[in-house]
Amino acid sequence: MKCPFCNSDNTRVIDSRPADDNTSIRRRRLCDNCGKRFTTYEKVETIPLIVIKKDNTRQQYERAKVEAGILRACHKRQISVDMISHLIDTIEVDIFNLEEKEVSSSEIGEIVMNRLLELDPVAYVRFASVYREFKDVNTFMDELKKMVDN
Repeated sequence: MKCPFCNSDNTRVIDSRPADDNTSIRRRRLCDNCGKRFTTYEKVETIPLIVIKKDNTRQQYERAKVEAGILRACHKRQISVDMISHLIDTIEVDIFNLEEKEVSSSEIGEIVMNRLLELDPVAYVRFASVYREFKDVNTFMDELKKMVDN
């Protein structure tokens, strides 16, 4: 590992421990050349997940896109950043547990909606209204009725 201060390759690990998310390792390193310390994180490399869009184009899965949709749905709701981060982590576990190399955007959308419904019904309706592209008030009301009936 190169030192970020002097670019020396002569560094060593002085402490290792699990990171806060328990999915990576935090390593404290010491540069033998300049004596400065720095932190690195080691994470398991996963096989890239391909998302099949509605128009049948394919693109690599991006956490930021899921996060952006959820943040819009949760705007001005009493939902903490930690709760949103945990929600996204849970959604990603659900997606990767499908153990598929390619997943349709509709499957991801359904997973997001199911998890949002558990977290906050208003955020769920906001996300569903964009995701399901409600064409009129009646479609919107049908979705609300389904939610109330469950």
